[in-house]
Amino acid sequence: MQIAYLAAGAAGMVCGSCLRDNSIARTLIDQGHDVVLLPLYTPLRTDRPDASENSPIFYGGINVYLKQRFPFFRALPNFLCNWLDSRFILKQVSRLSASVDPKQLGQLTVSVLEGKHGAQKAELEKLAQYLEDLSPAIIHLPNLPFIGIADELKRILNVPIVCTLSGEDIFLDQLPEPYRTRCFDIIQKQSTNIDAFVATSDYYAKHATHHFNLPAHRVHAVPLGITTEDFHHASSRETNPTDTPFTIGYLARICPEKGLANLADALIELRRQDRDCHVVVAGYLPEIEHHYFDGIKEKLSAAGVADRFTYLGEVTHQEKIEFLSSLDALSVPTEYPEAKGLYILEAMASSVPVVQPAHGSFPEIIEATGGGILYDPTSQDGNPLAIAISKLMDDPQLSRRLGSSGRAAVRQSFNENIMANKTWEIYETLCGRNA
Repeated sequence: MQIAYLAAGAAGMVCGSCLRDNSIARTLIDQGHDVVLLPLYTPLRTDRPDASENSPIFYGGINVYLKQRFPFFRALPNFLCNWLDSRFILKQVSRLSASVDPKQLGQLTVSVLEGKHGAQKAELEKLAQYLEDLSPAIIHLPNLPFIGIADELKRILNVPIVCTLSGEDIFLDQLPEPYRTRCFDIIQKQSTNIDAFVATSDYYAKHATHHFNLPAHRVHAVPLGITTEDFHHASSRETNPTDTPFTIGYLARICPEKGLANLADALIELRRQDRDCHVVVAGYLPEIEHHYFDGIKEKLSAAGVADRFTYLGEVTHQEKIEFLSSLDALSVPTEYPEAKGLYILEAMASSVPVVQPAHGSFPEIIEATGGGILYDPTSQDGNPLAIAISKLMDDPQLSRRLGSSGRAAVRQSFNENIMANKTWEIYETLCGRNA
């Protein structure tokens, strides 16, 4: 049984969805399953070996944009456009696309969702021809913004189609009208062509079902998993406590919705209480968010705590492991309900307790692992994040207990083999149902 697994590249970023999709494909391949990972838009950027490195790229970001912006490009023969889908070209321009405000992408998103009726009809035809030659038993789409191609692929190949639910509500809800409503209408209509939806958490399975009016009986939750063996070193602070400042880490893209400003406010409050702590930040900084980041640094400087804030930039896989092992706690205090939360699993695997807002996927992960503390971000009683962090600072035994519990639970229940196996079980069920 061959699976054609489509994954949407995130321009120049290492994103949680890319890491998850690559991990599932790579693990299934290692287990002996026949899986082909096909990138869409741009090459995948992961911090692990890329299972798609030998695959062609479809819906290349440059071609998609040009055919949307300039109608005459839609009439050009493929041989005049295909060179724009080369990995080299796409990598050169991918970071530029990461700086585009999602609010400007409404017309393009609708067009892609319109499938064979959209400006990217030729891109769909190229993908369909490749898949027809490949003849997979199942096609796995990366997210709801690609659901519009399901009807044409099902008509041509007549195989089950799976679609990941990965937190696309954040992007789609930012689209201006009338594009947002049009996208939701297409998604609801096309959902009948999807045999199974796979959500990254129980929270998002329920939320997406309601938010996009999806058929609930076809929505499944497959919790995230990581390569736990990579995080074989427990936190150095757990094994070798020191008198150096309590170090709070942040590991995510730098943008308002991920909540770095909230962590900066907590740092200011903790230092106001004369608590000895330091915030260290690692993650991708898009060009469009430089003003946001500069505002955070100015606020820290005005409060006299700039020396307690360090930005490492993007980190490699090995640097990430070393970064996590140096922390006393990790917090990514998102403004929105997070559908995934891969970074808190990586922290827990390193014996680092996490401090997260009580929304999205965080409550179910922390309840299942016992690896952190939740706080109410709407509380008006002081700074709720600072109060939660101070609990760990004041109780080293609690920190060690949470770190140990989280590490054991992630290794047992949130590893990549479990994630891949549960995904494969869905494939087997669909093939049996359609046999």
